[in-house]
Amino acid sequence: MDGLKEGTHSVQSIHTREHLAQRDAQDTLREFKERFSLPESVIYLDGNSLGALPRGAAERAAEVVNAEWGQGLIRSWNEAGWFDLPLKLGDKLGQLLGANPQETAITDTTSLNLFKALASALRTQKADSPHRRVIITERDNFPTDIYIAQGLTDLVNSLSQEIGVPYEVRLIDDEASLRAALDEDTAVLALSHVNYRTGSMWDMAEITAAAHDAGALVVWDLAHAAGAVPVDLNGANADYAVGCTYKYLNGGPGSPAFIWVNARHHDRFWQPLSGWWSHNAPFAMEESYTPAKDVRRFMCGTQPVTSLAMIEVGLDIALEADMAAVRATSLELTDLLIELVETHCAEFGFELVTPREHAQRGSHVSFRHKHGYEIMAALIARGVIGDYREPEVLRFGITPLYISRTDIWDAVQILREILHTNAWQREEYSLRNAVT
Repeated sequence: MDGLKEGTHSVQSIHTREHLAQRDAQDTLREFKERFSLPESVIYLDGNSLGALPRGAAERAAEVVNAEWGQGLIRSWNEAGWFDLPLKLGDKLGQLLGANPQETAITDTTSLNLFKALASALRTQKADSPHRRVIITERDNFPTDIYIAQGLTDLVNSLSQEIGVPYEVRLIDDEASLRAALDEDTAVLALSHVNYRTGSMWDMAEITAAAHDAGALVVWDLAHAAGAVPVDLNGANADYAVGCTYKYLNGGPGSPAFIWVNARHHDRFWQPLSGWWSHNAPFAMEESYTPAKDVRRFMCGTQPVTSLAMIEVGLDIALEADMAAVRATSLELTDLLIELVETHCAEFGFELVTPREHAQRGSHVSFRHKHGYEIMAALIARGVIGDYREPEVLRFGITPLYISRTDIWDAVQILREILHTNAWQREEYSLRNAVT
């Protein structure tokens, strides 16, 4: 078996499953796999979409329901610390993001938090540079990020009584077009640190500096980065960040998202979703709105306590792991997956769409194939769970806390068998599910 193609930084080709098993036995992260509850018959390569269940999360949820709610009732907002939970968890998460204390809140959804961040950034720019009315984002960004930006500009334009240049969203395709688009009209640059489809990763510090040089503020979506790759928001001098907790942070399906705001923007963070939970004195029941003086001003309404409580279990595991080791193992495993697919399944027409360069890659690997949906459906039926994204992209999430080298080997052997036997051509695999 040949080594990896030029431009990668992996070890030489691995020839046998036995050798991979030896490497697994030496892995400093190997004990973390026991901290998750996964079916024995499943190789779970979709933690980039929904993380696995941490052991203890179900018990924590039961404690909230049976003891804190069942016995404590409404007293638990105070006695069980429910009221402070979004900020307590935000500070924990902030340790993984290069955030300072009191800069992060876990609250609402990624879409809502993006709306808040964009709206606040536009408002700040309007006060300082009213001619800046352009939001730049990536054409291949996660669709909700584009939709939220478009919806915000539509809302602002429809309500504005001013005569002049409207707010607009401009889409870019790559770094060259991004740099060309940054000009005196740019108000905000909104990007995903790691692309949801391809796994490609921006250089956060470099791109943030370029945006600031052009006078723009920057909002980073960390949905596919938090818990998967090293992030240093303050080190990059970023302005705002949002993201979810149910992927690499293993917070549970639909668990609340997070928002981070650089401390220099706190006093000017004024968002349109000014619900009572972000009020300076929510239980004063005042008739006018005064934003909280701390990160509570990032929130909106009453928080979902049971979901928040489960997040803490996954966060604690993530904080125990050495992020440098997680990143190093992630790169080794993604290199391995790329290599094995390209050597064991070379004749089947897979096109790698994930960057080979480590500095440009997140923690999932994507291949394009004209029968990608059917092949992924066949894999899932065999217990190898990845997912599918249009157009024609099979995604494989690599989560080093519970995925091993032998898992990657076994997954590729099953893929090869499905392709060799044409098992993917069975009629049931062509039927589209609502969620792919």
